[in-house]
Amino acid sequence: MTTHKAHCLMLPYPFQGHINPMLQFSKRLQSKRVKITIATTKYLLKNMKEITTSVSIEAISDGYDDGGRDQAGSFVAYVTRFKEVGSDTLSQLIQKLANSECPVNCIVYDPFLSWVVEVARKFGLVSAAFFTQNCAVDNIYYHVHKGLIKLPPTQNDEKILIPGFSCPIEASDVPNYVMKIEGPKILEVMVNQFSNLDKVDWVLINSFYELEKEIIDWMSKLYPIKTIGPTIPSMYLDKRPHDDKEYGLSIFKPMTNECLNWLNHQPISSVLYVSFGSFAIVEAEQMEELAWGLKNSNNNFLWVVRSIEESKLPKNFLEELTSEKGLVVSWCPQLQVLEHESIGCFLTHCGWNSILEAISLGVPMVAMPQWTDQPTNAKFVKDVWEIGVRAKQDEKGIVRREVIEECIKLVMEEEKGKLIRENAKKWKEMARNAVDEGGSSDKNIEEFVSKLVTIS
Repeated sequence: MTTHKAHCLMLPYPFQGHINPMLQFSKRLQSKRVKITIATTKYLLKNMKEITTSVSIEAISDGYDDGGRDQAGSFVAYVTRFKEVGSDTLSQLIQKLANSECPVNCIVYDPFLSWVVEVARKFGLVSAAFFTQNCAVDNIYYHVHKGLIKLPPTQNDEKILIPGFSCPIEASDVPNYVMKIEGPKILEVMVNQFSNLDKVDWVLINSFYELEKEIIDWMSKLYPIKTIGPTIPSMYLDKRPHDDKEYGLSIFKPMTNECLNWLNHQPISSVLYVSFGSFAIVEAEQMEELAWGLKNSNNNFLWVVRSIEESKLPKNFLEELTSEKGLVVSWCPQLQVLEHESIGCFLTHCGWNSILEAISLGVPMVAMPQWTDQPTNAKFVKDVWEIGVRAKQDEKGIVRREVIEECIKLVMEEEKGKLIRENAKKWKEMARNAVDEGGSSDKNIEEFVSKLVTIS
């Protein structure tokens, strides 16, 4: 029987990209004898294709048990109802766990759900905000929250100076909501992450200190910040805990055998891997340009096109694609793919989890950001960490096939690509060191656990 030192209740925002990092942090805590309960929505639990984690999972309600976010109709309706119903059902769960042998003494929550802080205070529990974005993006939202920066910027060519940033950024580098119908409302939720952050005991960031030193030092003067990343399965990093090979909760079923069998027949560093994550919606015109850009680059490619996006592929594209040249799948085991020796480059939408995975596995990138935090992430990939290139959009917001082809060639074939690959190796080493024993993230996690133990 394990005697637990403390009990953390985890509440991620119910999206795959928000669940994965919190789940990985949970496993780290669990390996240090902290009891973990993850609370997620009834709808999400019903729709999980894979649940292979040893972490305890409980259901709460977001008020939309049959259809989740889609049933709500709009993002605003969803977060509003989640606050009402979620506060009640989370309270009931805390009361239920209070009668167990190890009652909850800490709530770790996603700041999209800022109302959780009030629930924690009601029960006298300590709380930790867990930011799934990097610190640079958090810093921008903080400045918007304080009214010091306006999004979107008033002029497209203006340089934006942000304390903690080593270089000015441009309009095309800041989080972008302009194109989306609900943009202003979503931005409001992002900015609200800071509305009661002064009431929490810890602010945990899914990044590592060496990756964002200056920004973390600056933000640490305002909040009790601790970097605890990269939060990816430990087998790809320091191998502690030693049996942790996958995230373990997924709403998609990966085509693992097809992907790995195909990759096994490709030369070393020859394949371009392309994925736009679990949520991005790519416009039909962009999908067509991407398809021809990949084909014209003459590199073999593995492309993840989710089934709801497949109809946007050019006519006959799949039929004419030979199996040696390329493979298109509906979902894949991304970590196993990125780790594979045949992968030479990752064309990505720059979701933060994807970037952390690529950094941790030393894979250079072609950045093709779509919206939210992705333009900022792309800026850092290209200009700060120098581990990739950015494919620029035209005035219509589309990245043309020639640009895609040129970027792929630059990373895969040209002299500059060599430097990018060397930098990628260097960051891979630093990512592993951060979570390994005595590393910056490891020390922060140890400190977090020892404070929890004192409280309990």
